[in-house]
Amino acid sequence: MAWLVLVISGLLEAVWAVALDRSAGFTRPLATAVFGVALVLSMVGLGYSLRTIPVGTGYAVWVGIGAVTTAITGMVALGENTSPMKILCLLLVVGGVVGLKYAH
Repeated sequence: MAWLVLVISGLLEAVWAVALDRSAGFTRPLATAVFGVALVLSMVGLGYSLRTIPVGTGYAVWVGIGAVTTAITGMVALGENTSPMKILCLLLVVGGVVGLKYAH
């Protein structure tokens, strides 16, 4: 259960990161509200997961999921640059996250 919560929390990290961008410095109320709710839920889920997953592993997996999901969202939905090198680097992060899960 802790791993499932950790994955969901990592995905919520991407939600709050994109909402933060979309909030335009907290001037857009809906994006600001989405940011706040996703941030709290993401942190609560991370905290719950760290009850049974070691902090180094849990935090690295959480950040990795959030970073990769945010980068993909940026490339697919927000018009950010895409390059073979960027995709390769994201795949390396995914490999590291999977490796940490199985090394646990």
